[in-house]
Amino acid sequence: MEHEEQISRRYARLPEPDLAARDAALLVIDMQYGDAHRDYGTLRRLAERGDALPVEYYAARVETLVVPNIRGLQAAYRAANLEVIHTRIESLTRDGRDRSLQHKSLGIHHPPGSKEAQILDEVAPQGDEIVLSKTCGGVFNGTNLDYVLNNLGIRTLVIAGVVTSGCVEVAVRDASDRGFAVVVVEDATATWSADMQDAAMRAMREIYAKVKSTDEVVQRVAAGAPAMAAV
Repeated sequence: MEHEEQISRRYARLPEPDLAARDAALLVIDMQYGDAHRDYGTLRRLAERGDALPVEYYAARVETLVVPNIRGLQAAYRAANLEVIHTRIESLTRDGRDRSLQHKSLGIHHPPGSKEAQILDEVAPQGDEIVLSKTCGGVFNGTNLDYVLNNLGIRTLVIAGVVTSGCVEVAVRDASDRGFAVVVVEDATATWSADMQDAAMRAMREIYAKVKSTDEVVQRVAAGAPAMAAV
């Protein structure tokens, strides 16, 4: 509460976007086997090198909180006939030579067509939902997302996914800089510790984005959706 009061004094509060408007979309960041499943990719590699504590915190949060909440967000946006857009990390080449320096340095490489590059079954795209592949942290820098959103007429982004303090926060900041209204869904994101999660939310709140819960977003979308779309 004290932090909220400090923000109120230091910054003007961001306006509340209409989360059910025709120009709103849900952006799901990197919910793939290589980034969001304990048996594959980054989590498996970190566990094998002895980083069991952050991996367990992260994996448990993804499994028990993030996946169910993203499913709820997806259901709400699909029912309202609004865009659901997915990003994933996937190299263009088998050896990953096209990756950013950051991803090469961190050893992040999900080859094209690999299990690690696939989005988790529980939150997988449906129909012709847009999926954008990247080889860096920032989806706006690594894909044509800005171009796609402009073509779709999107001005409000609701952002969920992983990692909160990495790709999610980069997407939030970049979207805000480009003039989008942004909402980050706190309980539909995950990072490596509770402290990192809280720090990322403090950094984004009101400066770059509104921070909301899954229930808040779902209720506002359902309340604002046309009756025939919610059937």
